[in-house]
Amino acid sequence: MASTGFDNLEGEIWFNGAFVPWKEAQVHLLTHALHYGSGVFEGVRAYEGRIFRLREHTERLFLSAKVLDLDIPYTPEEIDAACEEVLQRNGLRDAYLRPIAWRGAEQMGLSARNARTHVAIAAWKWPSYFSPEERLKGLKLDVSRWRRPAPDTAPVSAKATGLYMINTLSKHEAERKGLTDALMLDWRGQVAEATGANVFFLKDGVLHTPVPDNCLDGITRRAVIELARQRGVEVVERPIWPTELPSFEECFLTGTAAEVTPVASIGPYSFTVGEITRALMEDYDRLVRGGK
Repeated sequence: MASTGFDNLEGEIWFNGAFVPWKEAQVHLLTHALHYGSGVFEGVRAYEGRIFRLREHTERLFLSAKVLDLDIPYTPEEIDAACEEVLQRNGLRDAYLRPIAWRGAEQMGLSARNARTHVAIAAWKWPSYFSPEERLKGLKLDVSRWRRPAPDTAPVSAKATGLYMINTLSKHEAERKGLTDALMLDWRGQVAEATGANVFFLKDGVLHTPVPDNCLDGITRRAVIELARQRGVEVVERPIWPTELPSFEECFLTGTAAEVTPVASIGPYSFTVGEITRALMEDYDRLVRGGK
């Protein structure tokens, strides 16, 4: 994909209510979102032509927009319909969709109340965020030096473009060390998430996951909690401290892109790709391909 570039793919993108050729979906240099991070987005997956939990993603897009004071000029129903049509027009069945809303170039400067909110939806083939080998063996994670911000310092409840800068820095630093991803702590020093996914730990048959009070309560996260409880696995949402990492037996990440991906190590601490992790990987795969 990198050799082609995402600006040079074939297909059509839904752009402000109309379909345009992929290469013509352009924004101006002075777009407010480019300079000030005033955009929100979603990551959505389609499996065998069915979009997984589309309405939940669309509702979160609108909630994020509200947090950033963006007025999306379409209804949730129109966004859902556009997502479905993007898949059909591009002939995609297994795909990743990216709805995004942002402030345009109609007004420049920190105050941009008169800037128009633009909306676009793109979709492309993307079989897995991590390689099959990584998912089989488990990811190796760094511990990032960057921390998730406190709720009173940034709009942490929104899936906002500007919040991902430290995630990119964390992932780049991990990759330079030969690792795949990074675990991020929050402003208190508690475990928060990976750079683009929620995290779960297993100890004595019980799953533990951080309370999502400074990172997204992921849609995949919620689905996996449901699946675990259907299996009779207890799930505890609580503060988790890095000092607890040596006591956990299994670890995995969840996210629209990550799906359910095992973790083999975080810094010096190792985990097994065990029975519960494998079972939830299989359960999640059945769930998304069942269209529920």
